[in-house]
Amino acid sequence: MNRTSRPTRRVLISGASIAGPALAYWLDRYGFEVTVVEKASAVRGGGYPIDIRGTAREVVDRMGMLPALRKAHVDTRQITFLGAAGDTVGTLQPEQLTGGVAGLDLEVPRGDLADALYAPLRGRVEFLFDDSIATLDDVGDAVHVVFDSGVRRTFDLVVGADGLHSNTRRLVFGPEERFHHYLGRVFAGFTLPNEFGLAHEAVIWNEPGRGAILYAYEATDRVHGFLTFTRDTPPIEAFRDPRAQCDLVEERFPERVWQLPRLVEGARRAEDLFFDVVSQIRMPAWSHGRVVLAGDAAHATSFLSGQGSSVALVGAYVLAGELAAHADHAEAFAAYERLMRPFAERNQALAGDGGTVVIPTTREDLEARNAMLRDPAAVARTMATEGAREGRAAHSALDLPDYPRVA
Repeated sequence: MNRTSRPTRRVLISGASIAGPALAYWLDRYGFEVTVVEKASAVRGGGYPIDIRGTAREVVDRMGMLPALRKAHVDTRQITFLGAAGDTVGTLQPEQLTGGVAGLDLEVPRGDLADALYAPLRGRVEFLFDDSIATLDDVGDAVHVVFDSGVRRTFDLVVGADGLHSNTRRLVFGPEERFHHYLGRVFAGFTLPNEFGLAHEAVIWNEPGRGAILYAYEATDRVHGFLTFTRDTPPIEAFRDPRAQCDLVEERFPERVWQLPRLVEGARRAEDLFFDVVSQIRMPAWSHGRVVLAGDAAHATSFLSGQGSSVALVGAYVLAGELAAHADHAEAFAAYERLMRPFAERNQALAGDGGTVVIPTTREDLEARNAMLRDPAAVARTMATEGAREGRAAHSALDLPDYPRVA
């Protein structure tokens, strides 16, 4: 059957962060009837800047967003590493840490990327804010959906692009515990007043298994704070208790050195505290019947890889293209996973290297990292190692197919 002669297919996307709107963009241009449901009241702004590298940069170029994202590039200029007493150990340029390419990689505020993805969808794609999927009933030739609001709708396909703790995945594939791979670290992120004179830079304090970060991607009156530490088991008892979260953070960062007291107090005072574990999602299959997962819901890479948003952008492009190229959704889902799984897994593997540099787990790892930072020649050698080369290769490890385009 010719693709343009097919009946219009109705697709529900759960989630309006990165993967969801990117997928909506491409599906809309392929002639699908797209609805996006999002539990928040609007597209979410704020958050840490995110990186767009390698194949993902080509995706945003094909979306026509590259000029706008270049303007939004935040140009972080250096990362300073501190010792236990707050003394400077050494500095790196961001590309030396990420394995990226200076002048090509983009680092943009998350809100700017979200706005860029949402803008071309206004008036073309239906958004249902302040709502979520309550039940899904895949009856073979359609999916009947009941939303939390009580509204009932029927769709041809449903995509779960609703993040690490995906509601769609839970409803269709089962409890998160089956697919959640804990990487042994906990983190608390928040903003606090920029009383430190920081701009276009990050400062990282370390002791084995612990890291405290101040990150100012521009010269403003707010700065991002980040406290992370290793733990054998996830602190499940603290997930729904902000006071318990802050108590745990204070327990793990008792030192009165550098800006640690200010960071611990900042976490307690923050209205935007985000507390979670560092983890990945690893699934044997990303689709079931007429439901498929995308982005972190399918293959969360963790922030240690630095590739979550990039992999999500690439996955959205591939999933939409395969659905446009195949009349049979099962064939499209299989082709999508066949292309994307090796790319996602290769980028998931980068999380181990990221943790070694940013948050060394052992005293030996920390001393080796610090020795490298103190020696510029060692820094150059380290950046030329197989691990660094693998990071750069992983970012571009998928050659984008050329799918037919429909305006």
